[in-house]
Amino acid sequence: MDAVEARSWITLDAAKKLLADCGQDFDALKKSAITKEFRPVTLNAKDNIDIKQQLRAFKSHNVIGKLDGSDPKLQDEYVIYTAHWDHLGCNPELQGDQIFNGAIDNASGVASLIQLAAAFTKVNPPTKCSDLFMATTAEEAGLLVAKFYAEHPLYPLEKTLADINIDTVNPWGKTRDIENLSDNNSTLDDLLAATAKRNGRVMTPNSQPEKGGSYRADHSEFSKRGLPALYTAGGKDFIGKPVDFGQQKKDDYTAHHYDRVSDEIDPSWDLSGVVQDIQLLFEIGYQVANGDKFPEWKPGAEFKVKRDCNVQKVVPIDR
Repeated sequence: MDAVEARSWITLDAAKKLLADCGQDFDALKKSAITKEFRPVTLNAKDNIDIKQQLRAFKSHNVIGKLDGSDPKLQDEYVIYTAHWDHLGCNPELQGDQIFNGAIDNASGVASLIQLAAAFTKVNPPTKCSDLFMATTAEEAGLLVAKFYAEHPLYPLEKTLADINIDTVNPWGKTRDIENLSDNNSTLDDLLAATAKRNGRVMTPNSQPEKGGSYRADHSEFSKRGLPALYTAGGKDFIGKPVDFGQQKKDDYTAHHYDRVSDEIDPSWDLSGVVQDIQLLFEIGYQVANGDKFPEWKPGAEFKVKRDCNVQKVVPIDR
């Protein structure tokens, strides 16, 4: 039987205990893991996992559009926006509605991607470098085609400045905040904070880091190959709403609509919050595309070494 890779999550406390039981120190390993000399450490531990799965083959496609930059010297540098267009298809075993429309996850992201592309065709002055807009597929199957693109890019990742990924939006109205799921690992996070502040808003940190959000969306496949990425979520501090309104909406969506056939368009949605957030991501992409230097990973970020080596082989970080 062929070996099967199993991916899962454990809490930080559980990870520290597991390492300690195997004679290892979490903090020491974490520190050494960001060095070039680090090699994987085999633990004297075993686990039994039972997996029931069905395998099927399918063909699908990414859809990508490009707007050429206005600066001839920078046209071969890129900012990329991504959003996945796939969902779970149909389940004939369900009674009644069998179609997973994926309205929030992630038709909302693809609609935002299309509007961003339209906005960049009208902005004056246009961006100096080129802009890419890619609707990825097979995200729900494990980020498969984002990974494929990152390994076989149409445009070199070492000459791509950043990936701005949109995976679901806020359909419940305007907020005073925007949540950063990128874990403050790159200068893109600083740009998000500054841009939010300029628009009278505040950037808040990932409220549920234990869910591993920064590793569960398409941008993570780009980050693994060194590309700085920005990934946000809608805020929770809704204007004109009770304090707990935002958390209640998110909890209700997760419990009753996430990856279910009920993820459908709701006529009661207030899309002003979507507009607000996407305008913010537009501003960030525009600034990056016209900036003086490539976005960078911060010291200690796990993907910094790979990015620094790849970029410096092709183009200086200062543009």
